[in-house]
Amino acid sequence: MWLPRISSTAVTVLLLAQTGILLFLVSWPRPPSPAGGKERVHLLVLSSWRSGSSFVGQLFSQHPDVFYLMEPGWHVWTTLSQGSAPALHMAVRDVVRSVFLCDMDVFDAYLPWRRNLSDLFQYAVSRALCSPPACSAFPRGAISSEAVCKPLCARQPFRLAQEACRTYSHVVLKEVRFFNLQVLYQLLNDPALNLRIVHLVRDPRAVLRSREQTAKALARDNGIVLGTNGTWVEADPGLRVVREVCRSHVRIAEAATQKPPPFLRGRYRLVRFEDLARAPLPEIRALYAFAGLSLTPQLEAWIHNITHGSGPGARREAFKTSSRDAVNVSQAWRHALPFAKIRRVQELCAGALQLLGYRPVFSESEQRNLALDLVLPRGPSSFSWASSTAAHP
Repeated sequence: MWLPRISSTAVTVLLLAQTGILLFLVSWPRPPSPAGGKERVHLLVLSSWRSGSSFVGQLFSQHPDVFYLMEPGWHVWTTLSQGSAPALHMAVRDVVRSVFLCDMDVFDAYLPWRRNLSDLFQYAVSRALCSPPACSAFPRGAISSEAVCKPLCARQPFRLAQEACRTYSHVVLKEVRFFNLQVLYQLLNDPALNLRIVHLVRDPRAVLRSREQTAKALARDNGIVLGTNGTWVEADPGLRVVREVCRSHVRIAEAATQKPPPFLRGRYRLVRFEDLARAPLPEIRALYAFAGLSLTPQLEAWIHNITHGSGPGARREAFKTSSRDAVNVSQAWRHALPFAKIRRVQELCAGALQLLGYRPVFSESEQRNLALDLVLPRGPSSFSWASSTAAHP
């Protein structure tokens, strides 16, 4: 696909300008605390594409105490698409920090001057942007619907996003554009933030199957991951992107678990999508406790409904959170992928499989045998995470 060329100089100037804006904003006072006077909690759902992160994002978005935004870094990558993932790390981090502080002026560099809520990526999946004071499509405590919110809230003034953000006790962002944990150390040490990180992972074999269903939608992001200087990559027969994703999860998990820095203790939690699929309510209660949230009866009923649907979901719902059979979704790759491809993924992602607790298969019969459990128990010997429940403040 042909795209207009942007010089590397222009990309550098934009990145420097973004950094300058951040340094200027650091001197500004913190946004007011939410009603009740408690310190605002900032939570980052750190994951990769096709790993169940939209589902986990919705678990937080639908909570009445949460202001949620999906992938603010998308605006950076679409504007500076000739950059590489490492080169864009700091710009994405700066956007994430500003949104955590409810400072939406950071989008001046990435959005048109006249803008509405609909200019934010996937704005309608945020219950907070579909509820007062941002919009009145749903009462503040109700479960929202993207389909209903879109036509009713699209033309609401952009400034209302900032007003809404400042009324919540928790700000939760989902991001798939960080490939190591060290780039976030500055945020973890930032006195203006009270940051916690949920690191969501998924079996790489399931990730591959899901990526193949959405290849066109991921083409631009693939190019940035592979550093192609703006060339979109739809076909990836060498599985280079999957390899990079696996490597990034290993880097992040090792940084958090093997002699982690003191400031990370109690602020990092690793979650496997398969564990969520098998036991949604216990896992979600633990997630909420980590974030300082409680599970309401309304949310409990909603979670049961969306995890106990009739099947894996249609392809057109790939980027939506709809009612599905969660266990079916997590196992679908075992029927859909040829064994030769599974064997290749296992070779490229051997370290991730071992570290994250996924059993390899050595034949097609093992692959198809659903009685063979490929998700290993998270015992203390192999999963001594820095953020065990007992360590939470």
